[in-house]
Amino acid sequence: MSHYTALLDANVLYPAPMRDVLMQLAVTDIFKAKWSEDIHREWIDALMRNEPHRDRETLERTRDLMNHATRDCLVTGYEALIPSLDLPDPDDRHVLAAAIVGRCDVIVTQNLKDFPEDALEPYGIETLHPDDFLSNHLALAPGLFCSALRKVRARLKNPPYSAEDYLAILTQQGLVATAAELEQFRDLI
Repeated sequence: MSHYTALLDANVLYPAPMRDVLMQLAVTDIFKAKWSEDIHREWIDALMRNEPHRDRETLERTRDLMNHATRDCLVTGYEALIPSLDLPDPDDRHVLAAAIVGRCDVIVTQNLKDFPEDALEPYGIETLHPDDFLSNHLALAPGLFCSALRKVRARLKNPPYSAEDYLAILTQQGLVATAAELEQFRDLI
């Protein structure tokens, strides 16, 4: 449906509720999702640091399923570009390099300050907070968006979540505007 290509930063792939929404929208072709093995490593390492009881093999299986389910998602061959990029945190340069090589329109990240506009503008890339990104896509395709969220919520069985409970989870994840706009579609999710 969309020719909009978004690089998903590690901080939107963990926590899981945000990843689940973005992944379902990507496989629904509401947008094209891209990431790199470095980004996968980053979100898996962060999750393991915060929740050391988790099984790394299970997370790596999630990574492999993501790569398999999402068409043309894995960006490679960007490493040579990293040293030439200038960002406030040098550790974020791989994200911008992957976005450039992946021909992405936007980097979806919770750390907007790490990707200043003047550093991205020469490449025609912008950053969006996941709440703004999702809110924009909800406005563009409310039916498809709600259908995708209904699928995500239906997979949550232990425990199952009502639409109201699910919207509360999205709000807790920082997706405040998206969850508020989804209130009007509660019966569809």
